[in-house]
Amino acid sequence: MAGHRIFGTSFASIYPLYVTKAERKNRSKAEVDQVISWLTGYDTAGLERALAAGVDVETFFAEAPQLNPNAGLIRGMICGYRVEEIEDPLMQKIRYLDKLVDELARGKAMPAILRGSTEV
Repeated sequence: MAGHRIFGTSFASIYPLYVTKAERKNRSKAEVDQVISWLTGYDTAGLERALAAGVDVETFFAEAPQLNPNAGLIRGMICGYRVEEIEDPLMQKIRYLDKLVDELARGKAMPAILRGSTEV
């Protein structure tokens, strides 16, 4: 999947889609931000800076403070692929985030989404 067009897409253009998906299912923007922070290590200010700067998805993940060490616990299907079997590291991170937002929108409890962690 190297060179996939999503890599060059602005994260700021994808972020509202995550929020809309969650809000349609009575979840909040704050919960989307919490999921993003848990996965990437961005704090609120860092996430806002990345959104304002219009960085692409590749840069967003490359500049992420630290991928959560429990990210490997994210399992299951997203977009027809098992996230744990995706070979491209960047595409796997993107699909991790997709999976977490999907779980949020399906009403899963936050501690389960954050793989047992309550802290960001």
